[in-house]
Amino acid sequence: MNFSKDELIYVPLGGSGEIGMNVNLYHYKSDWLMIDLGITFGDEAIPGVDVILPDIKFAEKHKENIKAIILTHAHEDHFGAIPFLWDKLRVPIYGTSFTLNLLRRKLSDANILDCMELNEIKYNTDYSFGAFTIEFVALAHSIPDPSAVILKTDNGNILHTGDWKLDESPMLGGKTDVNRLKEIGDEGVLALIGDSTNALVNGRTPSEAVACEGLTKVIRDAQYTIAVTCFASNVARIASIVFAAKANDRHVCVVGRALHRAISAARDTGYLTDLPEFISEQDVGLIPRKNLVIICTGSQGETRAALAKIANGTHENITLKIGDTVIFSSRQIPGNENAIAKVQNLFLRRKIKIVTDEDAPVHVSGHPARDELVDLYNIIKPKIAIPVHGTVRHLEAHAKLANSCQIAQILIPENGNVISFQNREAKVIDNIQVSQFTHVSGNVVDLQSDMLRSRRQMLWNGSVSVSVLLDQMGTLMQAPTVTQDGVCIMEEEGDYLASISMMVDNKLEKANINVLEDDSAIEAMIIGKVKSATKSRFRIRPKVHAHVIRFAG
Repeated sequence: MNFSKDELIYVPLGGSGEIGMNVNLYHYKSDWLMIDLGITFGDEAIPGVDVILPDIKFAEKHKENIKAIILTHAHEDHFGAIPFLWDKLRVPIYGTSFTLNLLRRKLSDANILDCMELNEIKYNTDYSFGAFTIEFVALAHSIPDPSAVILKTDNGNILHTGDWKLDESPMLGGKTDVNRLKEIGDEGVLALIGDSTNALVNGRTPSEAVACEGLTKVIRDAQYTIAVTCFASNVARIASIVFAAKANDRHVCVVGRALHRAISAARDTGYLTDLPEFISEQDVGLIPRKNLVIICTGSQGETRAALAKIANGTHENITLKIGDTVIFSSRQIPGNENAIAKVQNLFLRRKIKIVTDEDAPVHVSGHPARDELVDLYNIIKPKIAIPVHGTVRHLEAHAKLANSCQIAQILIPENGNVISFQNREAKVIDNIQVSQFTHVSGNVVDLQSDMLRSRRQMLWNGSVSVSVLLDQMGTLMQAPTVTQDGVCIMEEEGDYLASISMMVDNKLEKANINVLEDDSAIEAMIIGKVKSATKSRFRIRPKVHAHVIRFAG
């Protein structure tokens, strides 16, 4: 890695070119800071993978010099990887009161809370971390206590926005501290590294008060039980749903462990203190259908979440009936469209009404649209703009907008870029190869590992198993046994299996003595021939297992 210890360096390891899995490294005078350590979620293309983790091998190499992990807020894509990856770094964690409160609950569930040093940061206060001084600035978002981070160095200041919006009626928590941001802009900002989620959206993001009003109207117009699904960590939305339910004389039942955890953390930190008492799942049947609102997890179609179980009719306590309503008070994360549609279709087949933000204003984003981004650039007046937190399309749209704001330099990063700030200019000076990981049976596993590649291959191409019984000289004792799963339809199975068995028999009969004496060579030959024959017949390459059994008699 070619940079001097005195260079101011930025390295995004996640969140650039994608939405989710945010993790950012900053370096100055041999000291490192990590801002956020988040996850993203798997989809149907990655079977059995729920959580995707960033590649922090580069950070591990420098962990002795990492002063802290700084958390901007408590959304999963910004702090969800901590239970899985913190042990690889073992450095102190800093965040606001609500962020740490919710994190403690996650860590307690994972039985690792006692290992970690968690430190609360107050707004508008300087904290020193080696060569860095940082300050948190209050923002409005869909969760309590979100923060922008000002990284102050004698080589220039950097504003790392985290997630934010300009919301004059946030329903929960305070507004974005525009006055402090103006002061920071006047003090001089070298680079703004900012949220691009809504860079393609014109105008301004509506206030949370708009979602509250929309929910109130939909609930008022509904005849029977209403289930509302949202992100469990969207505490502002939970408050809006409860307000809308109360305005319509409805009791609320909360379903889902993650929701209860977020509500408990909010109450502990002074939010949601005036909520009415919730109805327990077990008592839902005692409430008239016209007086009930259920808040549940599963807005992204997650198969193990409460909403999917309710849709399947397998939830142990909650049942919806004809004439009931399900409100999706959340956005669709790219990649989850099919999973969400499957859950929605299950409800529609049962004559249960579906309401999304395409039907009514039941959701507003927590991220800034284009006019708000322009406002921020006019306030901060950075020399350099580096768009992050978005797909390539989002980053390019953000970059064009920054250019229209007369920003001197715009740099679109990729995960793994090593970006140096020298002479008031940003430059990519190196690139780190980064992968993606997941958590399997207590282990952090590369998504490109043999195990997960095999799983994907079997998902898309099926599997074939071939067993051969040989004597010590390599002569077949009986016809090869062949089974298949997912390769062909039942009507073709008999002919296919017989053809593979005959082919293997023929190849073994013609094989030379060196192959016949080597079990590994026989297995390799069978695997290659079966893959080739199956591809010729069905145009797929299945996962093939070959088993050689030697008869010792």
